[in-house]
Amino acid sequence: MELEVRHLRALCAIADTGSLHKAARRLGVSQPSLTTQLRRIENSLGAELFLRERSGCRPTPVGRAVLSRARPLLADMGALVAEAKAAAARESGPRLRIGSTASRALPGWLGRLRRRLPGTDISLHMDVSPNALLRKVAAGGLDVAFVHEVEGCPLTVPDTLAVRVLVEREPQFVSMARDHPAAAAAVVELADLADDRWIVDPTVDGEWEGVLRVLSAAGIVPQLLHGDYHTAAALIAVGEAVAPCQPTSDPRGDMAIRPLRGDPLAVRLLLVSRPGEPELYGSVYGDLEAAYRDVAAGSVAYRQWLRKQKAVTVP
Repeated sequence: MELEVRHLRALCAIADTGSLHKAARRLGVSQPSLTTQLRRIENSLGAELFLRERSGCRPTPVGRAVLSRARPLLADMGALVAEAKAAAARESGPRLRIGSTASRALPGWLGRLRRRLPGTDISLHMDVSPNALLRKVAAGGLDVAFVHEVEGCPLTVPDTLAVRVLVEREPQFVSMARDHPAAAAAVVELADLADDRWIVDPTVDGEWEGVLRVLSAAGIVPQLLHGDYHTAAALIAVGEAVAPCQPTSDPRGDMAIRPLRGDPLAVRLLLVSRPGEPELYGSVYGDLEAAYRDVAAGSVAYRQWLRKQKAVTVP
């Protein structure tokens, strides 16, 4: 078997995450498939590249030697692809490729961009994983990405990317059934949710770890469920679970959204871009900031929180 770029990418993912499970999730493959691929790579090279331990995977001396050569090769390949795509873009006309995690600011942001950049081909790529979007920007597949970073769970931001902070610390509220006992209060105590099941999406980087950390710090042994946003909404509405949510979330008739006392769970909102064309990306950031402020101003609960914190001036 001859080594290919995908093999080197798999080795680096295992080394970066320290886990076959996490590496498989990053690469978008199953863990058994990645395990089989690693075994074939090791058989081809005639050496074990990682020690499998209870705490995860650790490179062997041979593994470290292979990784030291693999990383610059992947970086060069990424640069080659990015330069080729940039050249193709220049020939086909201006375009702006945007990546984002979920946000109510997206419609307003895109509208502002289209009005300010007529004739520009603007595309949107959504992903629940901020780290996946960052990697796509670094590889040249996207120009900018609007992502969130869960407090206590830092993202892996490639050194080649420029980062602008939109909001340094945005609290996460909690969504629950409209008739949940805790919904009667304007601000919810974590203790009032001690007996509830919390539903989180494990594919959202840091969400599982962030919720677990906050609840454990409050002395709560949580009942955690895995589910996507659509499943979560259905379960929350009938009282089967509660979940963290963005403070700008659109209210529903069958759900209540409330802030948590002391704002224990928070995220940082970032706009990440490739270097170059600072004026363009500065304007893109300005459009995003304006769209986000519009959304914040339209959310009663968040507007009240912002005024209380004196963090941002809103109408």
